[in-house]
Amino acid sequence: MKRFGKIAGYIRRSALLKASVLIMIPVFAIITQTGCGDKEFSETGFALNTTCTVTVSGLSGSEADEVLDEAFDAIYGYEELFSRTMEGSDIYRINHGDGSPVEVSDDTIAVLEQALEMGDISGGKFDITVGRLVEMWDFQGEDPTVPPADDIAEAVMSVDQSNVEIDGNMVRLTDPGAEIDLGGIAKGYIADRLCELLEERGVESAVINLGGNVETMGSKAGGKPWTVGIERPYSDRSEIMGSVELSDGTLVTSGIYERNFEEDGVLYHHVLDPDTGYPADTDLESVTIMAAGGNSAFCDGLSTTCLLLGKDRATELVEELRREHPDMGIEAAFIDKDGEMVQTVGMEIAPPK
Repeated sequence: MKRFGKIAGYIRRSALLKASVLIMIPVFAIITQTGCGDKEFSETGFALNTTCTVTVSGLSGSEADEVLDEAFDAIYGYEELFSRTMEGSDIYRINHGDGSPVEVSDDTIAVLEQALEMGDISGGKFDITVGRLVEMWDFQGEDPTVPPADDIAEAVMSVDQSNVEIDGNMVRLTDPGAEIDLGGIAKGYIADRLCELLEERGVESAVINLGGNVETMGSKAGGKPWTVGIERPYSDRSEIMGSVELSDGTLVTSGIYERNFEEDGVLYHHVLDPDTGYPADTDLESVTIMAAGGNSAFCDGLSTTCLLLGKDRATELVEELRREHPDMGIEAAFIDKDGEMVQTVGMEIAPPK
């Protein structure tokens, strides 16, 4: 399993939801006729609070049916482990353990360890103990509203990843007022595991899109790279800023525009700053991180971290990570609130046609 590699520095804490990446391939039902070739087979379902699509090629229809069903069984299984709101999940039981140790799965331990390491890399800006804040703001609810200031201040006091104590497969929160939310890393972790599953099943060409967390295996039918579009902020998924070609890679975007509401003339977005408990106030609207395959969890956490840091500090962090981990192939694109996009030299975003 790929680990992050620890780097100190860079501010404090994070908050956790992913914006959209538009994958520019057709989404259609599984084709069930037999015969290998250049056909692409897809299955789409709703999980992880988003629309998930897995596409494979180079298989017969019956082979694709079996592989795609297994992939979605895995997605639903991970959701039953990592969901903060699903009663009985590993995370739910930790959050409701009143500070007592809770036994959890190997996968839950792995994703928690990766999340804590991302917290170290970000200097604490990424912090999974923001669950109470996420619950209070309820951006996915039907009628979200600004929580009382006193409640926010109280919740912020419990946001500290040092409250997460792991001993083997036992996990507890040393501050019972803290709650874990894995929204900033879970989809990336799942995408990485799905690629491993597909590889074990002999799949050589696939693309996984978990609500904007995109990871590809090999190339698409015909040997061409997969083409992934980067959404223009506030375009309701109707426009792209550009696109990249991706083979054996992953690409994740975080943005402040995906979930928001207006109250008393003020727009509140879902990317919360755990230092304040309120939506982050930086000069960035979205951050896209690209890397080699197997690093989707890393990209997931890093994209949110950069969004919270702002363009200058995020650029410094990305450049340091690129120097420290050249094998990961880290690239980034930042879109600021003036609609301008800055990217690393290897990002190679093609303009929209």
